[in-house]
Amino acid sequence: MPRSTIRDVARHAGVSIATVSRVMRDSAAVRPDTRDRVIDAARELEFVPSQLGRQLAERRYAANGIVFPDLSGPYYAEVVLGYENVAAELRRSVLILSTQGRPDADLAVREMADRCDGLVVLGRTVSDEVVEQLAARGTRIVLVARPPIGEIDSVNADNRDSAVALGEHLVAGGARSITFVGDPDTSPDVAERWEGLKRAAGATGAVVDLVPVDDLGEHAGAAAASRLLDRQDTTPLPDALACANDELALGLLHRLREAGVDVPGEVQVSGWDDVMAARYADLTTVRQPMRELGATAARALDAVITGGRVGPVHELLPTQLVVRGSTAVRPDTP
Repeated sequence: MPRSTIRDVARHAGVSIATVSRVMRDSAAVRPDTRDRVIDAARELEFVPSQLGRQLAERRYAANGIVFPDLSGPYYAEVVLGYENVAAELRRSVLILSTQGRPDADLAVREMADRCDGLVVLGRTVSDEVVEQLAARGTRIVLVARPPIGEIDSVNADNRDSAVALGEHLVAGGARSITFVGDPDTSPDVAERWEGLKRAAGATGAVVDLVPVDDLGEHAGAAAASRLLDRQDTTPLPDALACANDELALGLLHRLREAGVDVPGEVQVSGWDDVMAARYADLTTVRQPMRELGATAARALDAVITGGRVGPVHELLPTQLVVRGSTAVRPDTP
């Protein structure tokens, strides 16, 4: 005998499917006589509501979505791990969408929003307009590594203050010219690091300039180093190279050492994130709590979904300058 469905119960009790769903989740918005009729029909048909059926009837999916600009690299992996650890505790599955190279990114994000209880949106994956449209239609959203938008929750790591501390450290090591390797237009985080470094340079009299890169991978760092090396006849290497992330710094560091450049004797090099490889490369960097970013976002989204609090929350997680051998203070520094 085939298993009874919610449609069978509704037909047998003479009510709508929505009424059966309300009875199954013990809603008070059902008259007692109607409730008894539905319960009797369910018993007679031996109907057992499935967890999935209840979720679909209530537009609950026990799934959250995360929208990333790019899934490659250790930074994103660490954020996802932090998110998934908490999601598992909350008994939620996680759907992941990368917008890298997608011409239909806006549409893909909107479609994901229809299949999830809520979304975490990381970085500049979609425009503010799309985020605001989704929020206006009731999608629960938490922003990560992105400035707050209206009443939407956000989770960020400190960039400006640590970038100032990094700039002051490089100057203390003898740097009078600092080049930032990265593109502030590609990421709010990178833009804040660039602003903090400029602030530190301005306060100390150091000269700071920018070398934009196409992406944040190791190959882009190596390519940036090659460009700087190729123009040495006309433009000497700067005293310090501050990279937007560790992957850039590791690629750049490797290329400089291949070319026989003394790091940090001739050029100081720093990164950002403190990925595992940075520790083995003796790379000065800024440690940010990557897993905690994901974990905090998961908890924030759960609070929004369950109504655990009222009003938006904007979390700013601390970061820490980690000094290693790639920026050792020079003996002749005054």
